[in-house]
Amino acid sequence: MTTYRCPRDGTRSAVSALTWCCPVCHGPWDLDFTPAPGLALNALSGRANSLWRYEEILPLSAPSVSLGEGRTPLVPLTDTVSAKLDHLMPTLSFKDRGAVMLVELARRLNPERVVADSSGNAGTSIAAYCARAGLPCTVYVPEGTSPKKTEQIRAHGARLVAVPGDREATALAARAAADEPGAFYASHVFNPYFLHGTKTYVYELWEDLGGRLPDTLAVPVGNGTLLLGAALASAELHALGLIASRPRLIAVQAEAVAPLAAAFHAGADDLLPGAAAAPTLAEGIAIPRPPRARQILAAVRGSGGTVLTVTEDEIRDAQRDLAARGFYVETTGVACWAAVRDGLGQGVDRPGSVVVPLCGAGLKTGMAG
Repeated sequence: MTTYRCPRDGTRSAVSALTWCCPVCHGPWDLDFTPAPGLALNALSGRANSLWRYEEILPLSAPSVSLGEGRTPLVPLTDTVSAKLDHLMPTLSFKDRGAVMLVELARRLNPERVVADSSGNAGTSIAAYCARAGLPCTVYVPEGTSPKKTEQIRAHGARLVAVPGDREATALAARAAADEPGAFYASHVFNPYFLHGTKTYVYELWEDLGGRLPDTLAVPVGNGTLLLGAALASAELHALGLIASRPRLIAVQAEAVAPLAAAFHAGADDLLPGAAAAPTLAEGIAIPRPPRARQILAAVRGSGGTVLTVTEDEIRDAQRDLAARGFYVETTGVACWAAVRDGLGQGVDRPGSVVVPLCGAGLKTGMAG
């Protein structure tokens, strides 16, 4: 296995140490990992029809816990916008891409228990893969999490802890449990193996589009794991000489909870003071203080992208519109369609081809009132 590395101060840790954050600055880890050369379109024929087909670029191989995740369809919505149907994953959300990597890692490290925190989808995914691996799992969620998501977590045999307060309070409770001996913190925010799972979203686009990427990737952003995975994959594909240029990254937030939008449009490198949670239909991206904010802002700026926000009415309307087109998507998962269906404003010229992820199934939340 490779090692963890702190992007802020360079501190390193063995993956086997179960140290879930940098002991110096308490920030998230990155991973010291370089993809192996050799990935090519003509080398993929006959490989596993899952994200594990991209074996050269993954930090783990030969999984025991796979549920067949990945390889979701790409379908057009308009002449220029296509949707990647990640709501068709095994647990009905894109989080399976990263969860399978975390739980495969945990299985190899054999901890006493796995701890996770989530607004719902990551928790259901970690619970499912822990069930597959036979690992005891505890998932912390905010008290107001969708009953359908908590039902799914319990169905997979995980212990559910509902935490009073917002998403931040839930994370603090889980991190306290993660500090106990023998715990593996399956954090989709702090553990970089999750990002190396979400990056397969872009590798699939590259394969499905015949060795190229769309001009623009629009991604809903709370903690930013899909966006950072997309940035990672774009950089890797470019370094491997498999694409000539990287796509523009558009981060989409709910207007009610938009700390990254505020920082981006203020020209700041990190979050501004005073960010707070507020009620929003997009519960999956209602993160007032994402720990990887600096990385997210740098990735968006480095790609020539921007941060857009959508209102609650726009979310409701986008969900109804997608349902009328045949796609039943949860309220967080429609945010990007709400942002791009009438064009990309706020300084984005000539967006060209755009891909949006439909991140979670409508069964997770039901239709917005």
